[in-house]
Amino acid sequence: MKKDFYEILGISKGADAAEIKKAYRKKAIEYHPDKNPGDKQAEENFKAAAEAYEVLSDPQKKAKYDQFGHQAFDGSGGFNGGGMNMDDIFSQFGDIFGSFGGGFGGFGGGGGGQRRVKGSNLRIKVKLTLEEVANGVEKKIKVKRSVQAPGVKYKTCPTCNGSGQVMRVTNTILGRMQSASTCSACGGSGQIIETRPNNADAHGMISQEETVSIKIPAGVTDGMQLKVANKGNDAPGNGIPGDLIVAIEELEHETLKREGENLHLDLYISIAEAALGISKDIEAVNGKVRIKLEEGIQSGKILRLKNKGIPSINGYGTGDLLVHINVWTPKNLSKEQRQFFEKSLTDPNFIPNPEKSEKSFFEKVKDMFS
Repeated sequence: MKKDFYEILGISKGADAAEIKKAYRKKAIEYHPDKNPGDKQAEENFKAAAEAYEVLSDPQKKAKYDQFGHQAFDGSGGFNGGGMNMDDIFSQFGDIFGSFGGGFGGFGGGGGGQRRVKGSNLRIKVKLTLEEVANGVEKKIKVKRSVQAPGVKYKTCPTCNGSGQVMRVTNTILGRMQSASTCSACGGSGQIIETRPNNADAHGMISQEETVSIKIPAGVTDGMQLKVANKGNDAPGNGIPGDLIVAIEELEHETLKREGENLHLDLYISIAEAALGISKDIEAVNGKVRIKLEEGIQSGKILRLKNKGIPSINGYGTGDLLVHINVWTPKNLSKEQRQFFEKSLTDPNFIPNPEKSEKSFFEKVKDMFS
């Protein structure tokens, strides 16, 4: 069973953003791999702290975690620190690791090791039908990425010795002060080009089209963003590729309307169908479904078809399909039809007589929103 994120960082649920960051920084220093070489348990603790911070430092993810616990992210894209490599963690939280001052060689501190820079992210928009949203889908998308040109060679930047930073010491009235700034020679990557092919840009990169496979889980919503790791632009030298950020756009369905995990369908029937009762085939998100309308069904009646909606992306079941009955009144009547309805005006069976058990329009609306 996963350990509580607050317990991992040693903080209470009421901790603010500054306290969360401070606690994570403390744990990161304690379990940093450079301080615990070869210690697998320290590495796991380091990754667990990174996962906890990734969730608790994001207000929206924190709110979900506070309400649902670890289940809020099972299968839906929490980053699962146990499955990340160390480069991912260092690149994602570079602002924290870069502020350690003393530095941990090899990960962007000031200890003289070579820094690994992450490439820029790419963003695309993917349009999905309601059927694709309901069932999940795998999309193959062509993406233009910046990648290292074949034959390009890099060497350690002589200005910063591969650290990506230049340290400066100045004398002040308070004593000697040390500060760090990004190396202007290499732009912070710690490397400069030694051999550059003719078709490469100043950073040794070329543009290349690549087909990327994107697995989209069932239940995504309009505006949601998914991440495909390492499918963004490459970084120069031994850097880490950026990510591909996929924004979801949900296309409007012709007849079905989505509300969270539930779907709504307006079904229009004739007066004759409402009076006699009938079986009808209606369109659901996964094909046709046959429903039976009882004799004398009233306009405004809502039929709920269980589990015929959209699956929850968090794995909490599937929504329902709500069929709203609308009795259609004809606008143009023939002479015989008009005579029939004129005779029906005084027929006791045609005089409205709602049962007490039938809910009013306002009660139905209240039930829908509750």
